[in-house]
Amino acid sequence: MNWLGSLQQLGRAVMLPTMVLPAAAILLSLASLPWAGWGLPAVGEVAEAAGHGIFYFLPYIFAVGVALGMSNQAGQAGLAALAGMAIYDQVTRHFGSGTVHPATLIGIILGVISGFTHNRFKSIKLPEVLQFFGGSRFVLLFIGLFSAVFAFLMLGIAPVLQGALERLASMEGMMGGYGLFLYGVLYRILVAFGLHHLLNNIFWFQLGTYQTADGNLVQGDLPRFFAGDPTAGYFMSGLFPIMMFALPAIALAIIHEAREDLKPKIRKTFLTAAFVCFLTGVSEQIEFAFLFAAPYLFLLHAVLSGIAMWITYALDIRHGFSYSAGFIDYVLNFHLSHHAWLLIPVGVAYGLIYYILFRWAIRTFRIPTPGREEGSVLEDWAGGIPYRAPLILEALGGKENIVQLQSCITRLRLTVHNDRLIDTGAMKALGSAGLIKLGGGNVQVVFGTYSELIREEIAKLMERDLTQVMFNAPVQGKMLPILEVPDQIFAAKLVGDGVAFIPERGELVSPVHGTVMHIYPTMHAIGISTPEGIEVLLHIGIDTSQLKGYFTALVEAGDTVEPGQLLIKFDLQALREQAASLVTPMVITNPDRVKSWSYAPFKHVKKGQASVMSVVLYDRNVGGVES
Repeated sequence: MNWLGSLQQLGRAVMLPTMVLPAAAILLSLASLPWAGWGLPAVGEVAEAAGHGIFYFLPYIFAVGVALGMSNQAGQAGLAALAGMAIYDQVTRHFGSGTVHPATLIGIILGVISGFTHNRFKSIKLPEVLQFFGGSRFVLLFIGLFSAVFAFLMLGIAPVLQGALERLASMEGMMGGYGLFLYGVLYRILVAFGLHHLLNNIFWFQLGTYQTADGNLVQGDLPRFFAGDPTAGYFMSGLFPIMMFALPAIALAIIHEAREDLKPKIRKTFLTAAFVCFLTGVSEQIEFAFLFAAPYLFLLHAVLSGIAMWITYALDIRHGFSYSAGFIDYVLNFHLSHHAWLLIPVGVAYGLIYYILFRWAIRTFRIPTPGREEGSVLEDWAGGIPYRAPLILEALGGKENIVQLQSCITRLRLTVHNDRLIDTGAMKALGSAGLIKLGGGNVQVVFGTYSELIREEIAKLMERDLTQVMFNAPVQGKMLPILEVPDQIFAAKLVGDGVAFIPERGELVSPVHGTVMHIYPTMHAIGISTPEGIEVLLHIGIDTSQLKGYFTALVEAGDTVEPGQLLIKFDLQALREQAASLVTPMVITNPDRVKSWSYAPFKHVKKGQASVMSVVLYDRNVGGVES
């Protein structure tokens, strides 16, 4: 794993513990209500204590969360990190004379070490008399001993480290708006690589200290904001105009610049994406719609994001969030903000600028954003995730290619043996907004907020030992459900079950590995048997059995074929004039062997495109009886 891949995994792990912060924000927002006036003062006191309790134990939460993220959710690593934090707290509390406190940085360090130790030594074997401490139990033993030594060393290092962070915070404060501008630009650029959580952790959870009324020290812009620090919130305020207004404006520009025939589908998809971004601040679905198509526009977006940070600083706007800069956090935390009402006019102005700019750029430079070409991504297909997961897994190179599978809010984060085996075209057809290869087998695939559901379905598939057959597209053209074939024999599935295609070129290629069983005399149809016993029929056009001289077979019965291998050439123009229809069915003639079916989106496909259909077969015992 290269250094960029390691940072990817760390970024994902650091993000995991922040998922508990919305609960703190909701509790503190509830605590701000006039419970005393309603005769229920205890409710407000409990809510406030509970909300601040999350921030008080934030170092522990980070330790456990990072350890789980670094170890692929291994409970032993999380327990080791928790024990390590308890040891660190007790040692520094006893010997530090109140000068050393647990911090989120310490939690991250212990979480990383716990995760690394688990991954490295979870299968360690010790001499027989000591084997009780072998395996995953060794992780708990090692971290317990390590934490004691680490805590003792930090008695001298922590003050120096804290001083360095305070100097960095002071330098950032001296830079004023320019410093926030640099932060905003860098933050937006790192979003493309999924590494923005590392940057945010420094500014949101490390820089700046504030002592609460009860004597507790809190660090970082985010905890200080919720603790009532009047100087906190600058590193979050400038994100609200971008998330609530600018990015939804880009979605509207994409909708209005879409082709008329694709506009209804794009409107549904991107209105949803715009609402999600406005409400929750989840922005990748929109940003990845133009990141790869126009990276220079993304750089301009990064600069404008930095300027937004500078503007909110100049207007002395301080607002914060527990999750992201969406409308929910804007309302929940408004009672803690300063001049937050100004974010609305600033956001409206930003929305207008972004809308005009992006519509002009998309039209002037003919940027292929979704809706301007076939195969647009980000469709609403949450209900089909269990059926498309096998296709996504195959497009990733199969389960043998996957070393580690994780996800964050908007993307799959994978480590694979060979990233060249990933079919980027198939991934786009299956709904991916973008694919980023970081090197060393580390890959990110953006699926939006469905990413975690997709990960779960893929994980289930990887745990099963299923007999699965994947189908490539036999022609270039549009894929159709078998029910739409203009022939009742095929549409009623009397021949078999499968899909169909409207070819755009006169070439038929093999969709599977197999052996040619037979070729019809006119060469308009061909049968292939796969090693798993599936029998596949490819029938070029409807009512073409009497048309002679328009088909040329390049294989013979008994030949072994591979996916993408050319089977038959045909005169497309002549068939268009003389055949009842060009629709070309691809059916399995022994569908009783099939346990479940999966289909890619019914849209345009390329010849030989992988993962357009997948079937899982019933197992057969030795006697041939299905089970």
